[in-house]
Amino acid sequence: MRKEHTVYFKIFRKDETKLLRGLIYLEPGAQPTLQDFEQCLKACGHNVRIEDTEKFIFRATEAGEEYVIDVLEDYDKTNRDLHVESLAKTFIKNDIPL
Repeated sequence: MRKEHTVYFKIFRKDETKLLRGLIYLEPGAQPTLQDFEQCLKACGHNVRIEDTEKFIFRATEAGEEYVIDVLEDYDKTNRDLHVESLAKTFIKNDIPL
């Protein structure tokens, strides 16, 4: 049975930076390879080529514009639930007497 491996990557364009994610399906115990990351980015719609094999940095082109994609292997996703936090804020009284 194959397992899902979530890949977080940051896209650096001229006027914006985005944090996105994709999925790689791996055999149990297998670690993702550079080619797995490349395939994932292509499946996400990016026309990429490997730029730095040690740092997992790719260069992509879209409509004549080049941009950089950095795969964040050590990315630690926060476990915050923004919907719960928003709901909790509705129960906080704003005018507490001191």
